[in-house]
Amino acid sequence: MHLTVGYLATPTGDDGIALASALATTFGADVDVLLVVREELPDGHPGRAEYQQMLIARGEQWVSKAIAALAEDGITAHSTVTVGESFAQSLIDFAESKSSDLIVVGGARDGFFGRHTIGPVSGALLHTSPIPVALAPRGYAEDPDETIAAVTAAVPTKAGDDNPLPFAISLAAAANLPIRMLSLVSAENLAEAGSAKEVRQLQVAAAEKNLELAAQALPHAPEIESLVADGMTLESALKKLNWDDGDLLVVGSSRFAAPRRIFLGSTAARILAGVDVPVIVVPRSE
Repeated sequence: MHLTVGYLATPTGDDGIALASALATTFGADVDVLLVVREELPDGHPGRAEYQQMLIARGEQWVSKAIAALAEDGITAHSTVTVGESFAQSLIDFAESKSSDLIVVGGARDGFFGRHTIGPVSGALLHTSPIPVALAPRGYAEDPDETIAAVTAAVPTKAGDDNPLPFAISLAAAANLPIRMLSLVSAENLAEAGSAKEVRQLQVAAAEKNLELAAQALPHAPEIESLVADGMTLESALKKLNWDDGDLLVVGSSRFAAPRRIFLGSTAARILAGVDVPVIVVPRSE
């Protein structure tokens, strides 16, 4: 496995580094840390080029601290400082050049609700990236997981929604981790059925079908669990879930996403806002 980590010399950047450490330790991944320096367009000013070089030198100092933090966890990582107009696009281009399996970033720090707040960089990644994006919740570096202990896949129950289950199964199998299939039920689904009871029956049936699929794909898995969380709203359903240290959630892209691209749908965005564990958003399948 190969990880590309988008780094900023901020608490957000530290959160991303902490998540990269847990992932690399669990999956034995190679790690590249990328810092993108804003491109200073030439305008004829004699000091513009020197200022650009100063930014690059400062970026190299910053990213060296991230490499040192990973080294403390026993992880050897490579650093790169590049110049670009768009942090997100530069990150995607670099990750593709390295054939990365995941892009890892931290969440923004300016939200009031939930631990996952979508900032400009993560927002751009979650609407364009062809590579799965791993998001650290804000504050993750303050009490990080040493390793990933279990994988939960938020599985869809409606036709047309993309299913992150195959990715989650492969991820769990790579480190022999237990996997949990999660279906979310809320009264918001009532337009699709005659009663809450009917909705729940549909969701339970879908969860059981996903459990069968997982059992076939992972016959030697140490633990496979399928569960339904329900509530009046999606948020109230999420509050009923118990998350343990080392948990990792995998969600899929919207049905409106282009093939092999991420497009964060409204449901996935609400899930992000309602959980405090790392989340991987997977591009839509072919």
